[in-house]
Amino acid sequence: MTPIKTLMTAAVAASLTVTAFTAQARDFRLGLVTPQPHIWTQEAEGFAETLAERSGGEHSVSIFPAQQLGDEAQMVQQLQAGSLDMAFLTLAEISNRIPDFGALYAPFLVEDIDQAAALLRSEAATDLLEAMPAQAGLVGVGYGMAGMRQILSREPIDSADDLSGLKVRITPFDPIRDFYVATGAAPTPLPLPAVYDALANGQVDAIDMDYDSIRLLKFYEQADNLVIANHMMFPMVAVVSGRVWAQLDNGDRELIRSAMAEHADNVMTHFQEHHEAWGEELRRQDITVTEVGPDFFAGAIADWEAIWAPKAPSLTRLRETAAELAE
Repeated sequence: MTPIKTLMTAAVAASLTVTAFTAQARDFRLGLVTPQPHIWTQEAEGFAETLAERSGGEHSVSIFPAQQLGDEAQMVQQLQAGSLDMAFLTLAEISNRIPDFGALYAPFLVEDIDQAAALLRSEAATDLLEAMPAQAGLVGVGYGMAGMRQILSREPIDSADDLSGLKVRITPFDPIRDFYVATGAAPTPLPLPAVYDALANGQVDAIDMDYDSIRLLKFYEQADNLVIANHMMFPMVAVVSGRVWAQLDNGDRELIRSAMAEHADNVMTHFQEHHEAWGEELRRQDITVTEVGPDFFAGAIADWEAIWAPKAPSLTRLRETAAELAE
């Protein structure tokens, strides 16, 4: 081959390489329900930075927090259609589509925040993600969390009987709804941005919430009775649209999977590191604090188990794993 032909061949190859590289470059869109200051949103932004860095600037991620793209049900529909690329979701909407995920919301499945994080990092929990592509059209790449659940109320709750008839704000999904129905409460789904005003105007009497959201969004200004129960953990899952995933090559899949899982796991670590301090911060507010354990909800736990044990076959394995982690 002549030198000129060699140079031309090399130039064409280089041009094709650049064209292929450009064609693969993507600006992904990632949606969340949490506001900008929330740790989920902060770690989503961290993921965007990591992906841009590790892809050499090839990929970027635009973050849409605070339900800018709709609530979680709407975002799941967008993910399934491929019009939304990624999301950090509560497992609430996933459990509405794949009941087995409801097992992760079993009352008192874990004792504390560290055991919750350990369980979500276990094989028993990560194996559940394998059902998502076929049953929900999503690819789950890793878990995060939103801490342990507590109850904040406008009026004192001294016994489980005091929950009877109370309008308790919940995230709209079946496992937590069934738990509060079993207590005699009236579970009331509301989006997070509407909660403060709903407490202020009496639309709801109490909320099911984690320490971080209670303090960050100052819900204690409108409800001054805190029941510390740690009755459920509240997992988050980082997902990619199945349609989008199918368009990616193996290299990009691994790049996204590793970076996204890393930042989702950072969320868990953050909650582990700050859980006690956030609880102490709330105790210093001008509120009444009551600490309770499983006995407080004994009847409701049994009722929940009767509903969900047949619907969520992974519950047995998760309980066994949780027990091993507690040892």
